[in-house]
Amino acid sequence: MAKVQNPTTTTLGYALFATRWLQAPLYFGLVAAQGVYVYKFFKELWTLILMCVGGHATETYVMLAVLKLVDVVMIANLLIMVIVGGYETFVSRIGLQGHRDQPEWLSHVNSNVLKVKLATAIVGISSVHLLQMFVDVHHTSRHALLWGTVIHMAFIASAAILAYMSGPMVAHTDRGHADHAPAAPAQAPGHGSRQQAAPESDRPPAVVVPPRPDPDADIEARIRAAGFPARKVLEDFDQQHPRGFDRETLARLGKADFVGARRNVVFVGPPGTGKTHLAVALGVRACQAGHRVLFATAAEWAARLSDARAAGRLDAELTALDDHPLLIVDEVGYTPFDAATAGLFFQLVAHRYERASLILTSDRPLGRWDEVFGPSAPAMTDRLAHHAEIVRLDGDSYRTRRATSAWAD
Repeated sequence: MAKVQNPTTTTLGYALFATRWLQAPLYFGLVAAQGVYVYKFFKELWTLILMCVGGHATETYVMLAVLKLVDVVMIANLLIMVIVGGYETFVSRIGLQGHRDQPEWLSHVNSNVLKVKLATAIVGISSVHLLQMFVDVHHTSRHALLWGTVIHMAFIASAAILAYMSGPMVAHTDRGHADHAPAAPAQAPGHGSRQQAAPESDRPPAVVVPPRPDPDADIEARIRAAGFPARKVLEDFDQQHPRGFDRETLARLGKADFVGARRNVVFVGPPGTGKTHLAVALGVRACQAGHRVLFATAAEWAARLSDARAAGRLDAELTALDDHPLLIVDEVGYTPFDAATAGLFFQLVAHRYERASLILTSDRPLGRWDEVFGPSAPAMTDRLAHHAEIVRLDGDSYRTRRATSAWAD
């Protein structure tokens, strides 16, 4: 039988849990403290500039002033970790999913990780203070230098011990709890046994530990289900081939954050410049990030949507495609479509607008898509480009270049 919870106990627990919001003003107070450090930073910087312009700044003074600035920045970094990490861990989740600037450590932050990061930050700040003593050694007493070194080594030792205790030991304990479930002691058979086996209905249910899912197997399953024509990765793309190419945008897209942000990507360029390679590679990255992906050429998507319309289930098909956060439409523009098929593509783009992501590859810019989709093109490209990265690739065909090179050899 399921255990019935006491409503009074449940209410009390929720009330105690709600007291975590009492910490929220503390973090906003730290935000104000960070503003104080911003003021201190620019005050120190202005003083340094005036001393340098006036010719009164010695090399030692400049070095000490720069170290002070570094010290202020490192303390501000420490405040950021405490504000963001502490609020996320102890008060409430911060909804940053899909934000391009989300720090990597925030996705797996917990109290142990936060303590280790704080300890390492304190070690860094202590290092700067000790370096200031060494730079200004002529004005630092031996007593202060000795104790500064001892305190710094104590910080290092404390951080190392904390990292060891919060890392492998905790992970080992968690694995031990998961892998070794409690089991009832077995009764040894023998003649002198007076105890009889308990009836089946009285025996406690066996504890079954489900097998741990294999993340790599899940990724492979998503990649196989995507229907890619071949597996491509960004690392294999020849970035020196296209004459015009935005490498920074591609590196940002490679994080697959655009899928969570429900943004689109359009690769435009002549045949053979690597559009399909990049589309597939981003699709693989999305699969690795946990998203379901579906790949097909524009002609294949047209056939699929036409079949759904003929069967009277076009709306159901578009809704079913919502299970895939990313759809890839390859080779847009290679085959013009009739008005009815162009209308199907418009419905696909309009249905996924601000709801899910699309990657499209085309041999012509969006302004010429009326040659492919006719009167539906302006409304479709308006929705498509509203939240999109347009990546232009200029250059000769990679396949033709390799064939020409092989013929020349």
